[in-house]
Amino acid sequence: MKKILLLAAILCAPLALVAQNETKEDTIPNGWSRSGNISLLFNQAAFNHEWTGGGSSNIAGNLGLNYDFNYKHDKLSWNNRIIAEYGMTKNKDDKYARKTNDRLELNSILGRQVKESNWYYSFFLNFKTQFGSGYEYNTDLNPGDEGYRTEVSKFMSPGYLQFGPGMMWKKNNNLYVNIAPATARLIFVNKDFTNVGNNPVAIAAFNENPYFGVEANETTRFEFGASVSAYAKLELMENVSMENLLALYSNYLEDPQNVDVDYTMNLLFKVNKYISANATFQAIYDDNAAQGFQIREAIGVGVTYGF
Repeated sequence: MKKILLLAAILCAPLALVAQNETKEDTIPNGWSRSGNISLLFNQAAFNHEWTGGGSSNIAGNLGLNYDFNYKHDKLSWNNRIIAEYGMTKNKDDKYARKTNDRLELNSILGRQVKESNWYYSFFLNFKTQFGSGYEYNTDLNPGDEGYRTEVSKFMSPGYLQFGPGMMWKKNNNLYVNIAPATARLIFVNKDFTNVGNNPVAIAAFNENPYFGVEANETTRFEFGASVSAYAKLELMENVSMENLLALYSNYLEDPQNVDVDYTMNLLFKVNKYISANATFQAIYDDNAAQGFQIREAIGVGVTYGF
């Protein structure tokens, strides 16, 4: 628990730095504001037969979409964001292409300003899942052998839906923190991953390590707890920006000390209107999914179109 709180404090540091910067953009105009970008990152390496330094030819690509659509009318504020990402890599000597990224997420926060302060009464909704199947690979077998790869996840397995009332501190569309002490959370999974029949021994064995927290022969899990989410975007220097997204969740009904953490940092280096470089770091702690931190990082150069 102490390690998780320490990590959360470190991850929140960029948010605190941004909060100290007063800007002329703090007054948000009424009406809709929309912005987004589509990016295609590409990586490739090739080695001919005579190459003696070792290596495997490979090709990789990542397609991403970020779209914000926000509304404000006097004291009413509604922030929405869609994040969609999918990446694959193919090594020359591997029969199967493998995923490097897979994410579909919707964040929505509705708020009403408290007097003339930066505080809002709020209601938030968060939904996230993945697009395609995920596999575990048995490297002791040959790629063509049965059992070389096993499907362990797919679209809506798992799927997460969170919602609840709370309070939001909002400086502008690029800096806000939402605190929701009464959050409902639903986890959805496909029955193919939890169906073990009616054998009591099999059920007991499965429930020792349930699938994303969902027990044997079930397809959903309900949780009730507290949620904190934060978003901060800042310009580090000309043509270099950084996004920080942080989500914390504690389930009151089971092991509330095990706080789920989901932090993403995106660095965007703009070369010109269409060419950019991206660096992404993501850290996830969810003891229903894995006994430890899940870490993902990616760096690439590609084409970006903003709209």
